[in-house]
Amino acid sequence: MRYRYLGRTGMEVSVHCLGTMMFGAVGNPDHDDCVRIVHAALDRGINFVDTADMYSAGESEEIVGKALKGRRDDVVLATKVHFPMGEGRNRGGNGRRWITSAVEDSLRRLGTDWIDLYQVHRPDHATDVEETLSVLTDLVRQGKIRAFGCSTFPAEEIADAYHVAERRGLHRFRTEQPPYSILARGVEANVLPACRRYGMGVLTWGPLASGFLTGRYRKGQDIDLNTGRAALTPGRFDPSLPVNAAKLDVVEQLVEVAAGIGSSLPELAVAFAAAHPAVTSVIIGPRTMEQLEALLKGAALTLDDDTLDRIDAIVPPGTNVYHPDGAWTPPALAETAQRRRPLPDRPAA
Repeated sequence: MRYRYLGRTGMEVSVHCLGTMMFGAVGNPDHDDCVRIVHAALDRGINFVDTADMYSAGESEEIVGKALKGRRDDVVLATKVHFPMGEGRNRGGNGRRWITSAVEDSLRRLGTDWIDLYQVHRPDHATDVEETLSVLTDLVRQGKIRAFGCSTFPAEEIADAYHVAERRGLHRFRTEQPPYSILARGVEANVLPACRRYGMGVLTWGPLASGFLTGRYRKGQDIDLNTGRAALTPGRFDPSLPVNAAKLDVVEQLVEVAAGIGSSLPELAVAFAAAHPAVTSVIIGPRTMEQLEALLKGAALTLDDDTLDRIDAIVPPGTNVYHPDGAWTPPALAETAQRRRPLPDRPAA
């Protein structure tokens, strides 16, 4: 296992980060099996574990807490806050009221006194970023978190947060967690350069592009839209849709690239994300022990220039074959009213 410094936090983390989104009701409900997966990852040299309060409504954090008993000091532990937890108002977002409450819930579920990296899961335009940075700075000073970061923030908001922190004398985002894969290279244009400019660590999610880079979905083969992830979101997998057909075309070319260097497609995909100089660690999110073993099989794989050039020719740098599933869409694009002027009033009769 290789290790890199997480930006300028002084923390050294494994190039592979164990993501735990699939632990709990939405993935693997067997707590004991999930604990075994965590222990296997740690035994293989992974020292970086990422979760979030909203994964299976807190269940993932509880599982991670069980798994880290007796091994907490050896692990850099990351979790996230933002998405609503439970019913009612003011139970989500990036404001002081919610973050102050949510961090206590995460500490309790994780069974720990501190969180190494506390991340804001998505931007929140209802909350001033100064408000968010202020409460996170207080949590660092209280010793409840060691550092904090953001996830799926556009470059302009990363820059804005940096300058607000500088002007107000607040701690700043130390990391960013963007979606990044061979099929979704958009962050190469602005987000990753911004992270390098501000000395931020980067832990990327989605290296397998929602399963398309596992080799499970191939052109010309039937894709069962009634099972697995396809059953939950068939639109992401329906091969009759042009965006999915484009993914499948790329996959066929990447299979040849992987075969040419004697690796599997998933190994190629993870190694690609780790090859970018801005990337500290690549999150892998296994649901089973078999998936963990398959992903770690290529942990030592590094891609030479010839291989990276072949990938660039298939998917040009800075471009997306598709919009990463689950990525944040700015209100300026998501809300029709922010893109259209209201119609003028009719003249009086």
